[in-house]
Amino acid sequence: MSPTPARIRRWRRYLAAERAEAAVYRDLASRRSGEEREILLALADAEGRHEQHWLELLGDRAGNPRSDLRTRALGFLARRFGSVFVLALAQRAEARSPYDDDVDATPQMAADEAIHEEVVRALAARGRQRLSGTFRAAVFGANDGLVSNLALVLGISASGVPNHIVLLTGVAGLLAGALSMGAGEFVSVRSQRELLDATTPDARGEQALPHLDMNANELALVYRARGMPAGEAEAHARDIIAGIQRMPRPSGDEHESVGSALGAAASSFAFFASGAIIPVLPYLLGAQGLTAVLLSAVLVGIALLGTGSIVGLLSGTSPLTRALRQLAIGYGAAAATYLLGLLFGVSTA
Repeated sequence: MSPTPARIRRWRRYLAAERAEAAVYRDLASRRSGEEREILLALADAEGRHEQHWLELLGDRAGNPRSDLRTRALGFLARRFGSVFVLALAQRAEARSPYDDDVDATPQMAADEAIHEEVVRALAARGRQRLSGTFRAAVFGANDGLVSNLALVLGISASGVPNHIVLLTGVAGLLAGALSMGAGEFVSVRSQRELLDATTPDARGEQALPHLDMNANELALVYRARGMPAGEAEAHARDIIAGIQRMPRPSGDEHESVGSALGAAASSFAFFASGAIIPVLPYLLGAQGLTAVLLSAVLVGIALLGTGSIVGLLSGTSPLTRALRQLAIGYGAAAATYLLGLLFGVSTA
């Protein structure tokens, strides 16, 4: 029995998607090396097997179908950037696989797609971990600047004070908030590094190993203090003293992941200021009254949608949902302070 036109269109759509996804993985692999490159190329090969399945079903009806807009956009980003953002998008694409409910797809193909999602999730997690500190400072700093300064500017504006007072208040809020964020991040990172330093074993302990008294093996106490049972600690200490292995020492990766206190402080200052300047822009450009309020709210709303969608992309969830949530939180805080400003406003007469 000849397949229906609708069925053929569906097969062609799947064929185009498999070709495009394989191309995305190859593009990403071209920007990686070592193990990550091998994994991405293996994913591309797997998509090639799926492509062959649809080619066999279509026969001479295959042609050269175009993939959907979303997959083409993913390919464009992979060719231009090859970043964790693309892996996050690829993770969502794998999660949307229709093969579980399609009788023309084999069970092996459906299982492949489920595994692909986990593989891409793990690759994306590596990238997320690499940029987690910078990303946290960027998103939270900018978002705090947007919301807090919008709330401050709208609250003061609603109270009825002159325009130059609103502008001065916005600039003061920008500087105060940015300095506070920078100082807080400096203290946080510096304190974390000091805690790590305090838990790093002293090199003198390793140098003392050859001189330990075997009959009063105090090295075992070190391992018991670290949580080993007494018998296991004694055996482990004997092995070390006999030269079978050396006392394990931290690699220093923890310190690398924490980063520089000054760098974190500067980043937090800059990101907060970049967000906090947006609500002030209409006042800087001379807008007055309700016009300035509306312009400020619109500009901040656009920025909140942007930061929310980026969070959604990187977390593997819906960018639209996260963007709308960010917008609702920001506008909620601003609306509350605006209403309070109206309630306790002063007369400009």
